[in-house]
Amino acid sequence: PPPPPPATPPAVHRPGPRTPPPPQIHVHVTLQPEPYYDEPEPSRWERLWAWITSLGRPWQLVLALLAAVLPVPVLGHSAASTWAYTVGLARTEWGAPYGYALAGLALGWVVLRTGRHGGTLLRIWAGVVTLIGLIASIHLFDIVTLLTGVTR
Repeated sequence: PPPPPPATPPAVHRPGPRTPPPPQIHVHVTLQPEPYYDEPEPSRWERLWAWITSLGRPWQLVLALLAAVLPVPVLGHSAASTWAYTVGLARTEWGAPYGYALAGLALGWVVLRTGRHGGTLLRIWAGVVTLIGLIASIHLFDIVTLLTGVTR
């Protein structure tokens, strides 16, 4: 018998020509700056509203104002009018400087507490009461006395 054919060597994998890499994608983002303009100045009412709402929430302010000026059912007078009477009595009995000191110290204490710890309903109510009491106790002749030194 004839000899078997020689064994064929195993197939060698030879790399063919390289495939080119995929093309790179270039993304160009062009940012346009926002148009520059000055923000409009807030109106007087916007500034006033921002200041009012910095003191407390609107419902707190309304409730505090109502509670300060509405009469207490048992007494028949409001808290603000009672405080105004007290400050006025202090002005009459002790003198104008002491009356104003009483009203000013109470108002200053409330303002400091509200400024440091925020406006609660009770603090706003106390501020309204003391402010109305201070304003109600002012006599116009006190301004004349302060400026000129002339007393009654």
